[in-house]
Amino acid sequence: MSLEGKRIALLVENTYQEMEVWYPLYRLREEGAEVVTVGSGSAETYHSKLGYPVNAAASADRVTAADYDAVVIPGGYAPDIMRRYPSMVQLVRDIFNQGKIVAAICHAGWMLCSAGILQGKKATCFFAIKDDLINAGAEYLDAAVVRDGNLITSRTPDDLPDFCKEIINALRE
Repeated sequence: MSLEGKRIALLVENTYQEMEVWYPLYRLREEGAEVVTVGSGSAETYHSKLGYPVNAAASADRVTAADYDAVVIPGGYAPDIMRRYPSMVQLVRDIFNQGKIVAAICHAGWMLCSAGILQGKKATCFFAIKDDLINAGAEYLDAAVVRDGNLITSRTPDDLPDFCKEIINALRE
């Protein structure tokens, strides 16, 4: 198992996109990583856009970047709620600033904007929020996956295989 000993925070909040939580969670666990669902602290269980529940194993205000090797941020509309919680934004910023992997897919670009980590970075996202990324200082690229240093971004659920492969490769380095 190539990611044994790695700890990954997977952020969760209401209105998440189902595949963007469950696919990385199981794929990274399959590689041997410990994946911890981290919520905002507003609930123990969060529901997807279609009502599918996920339990948070931890709350963002009770963890630190030092606890993790990476953070994965799913899309849906959850990132718009996540960024209302300073502890969630700070966790993303701290993981990024420590040179650890920050991976965001779809609307998760909103969290990257709020964390202030896009200046001068190449990134992608769901096309509807590309202006947000550009206005936050990113160079937008329309690609399945974009890696710029410790930042990994993807556009949609269709990109999940490439997204997860890139996360796994980055964590193996």
